[in-house]
Amino acid sequence: MEIQGKVILKTETKTYGDNGFRKRELVIETDEQYPQKIQVEFLQDKTELIEKYKIGDIVKIGINIGGREWVNPQGETKYFNSITGWRVDAMFDKSKLNETHQKATPAPTNNVDDDLPF
Repeated sequence: MEIQGKVILKTETKTYGDNGFRKRELVIETDEQYPQKIQVEFLQDKTELIEKYKIGDIVKIGINIGGREWVNPQGETKYFNSITGWRVDAMFDKSKLNETHQKATPAPTNNVDDDLPF
């Protein structure tokens, strides 16, 4: 699966336990009628994938969705989901294209000699 959105938060890599388990999180905001803020975990060597991205970048993330069941001490069953990223691609921001295009395109002039027959 893939999700796409604007980066709104990127955490530092955290290391857990004696074996050095590493985790880093990226939160993106989707661009839809009701924008969603979605947290994606990057684990172990995948923590490095998000190093070059910054707040405001538009990204597409390849994800796996996992779920697990847990029974609390009172005997109630709870369910938890996780979204784990395994690929990140920069997406082209159309608003930046418009800004660049407007700056690079000269204004039309009306004094051009047009000798076309139609």
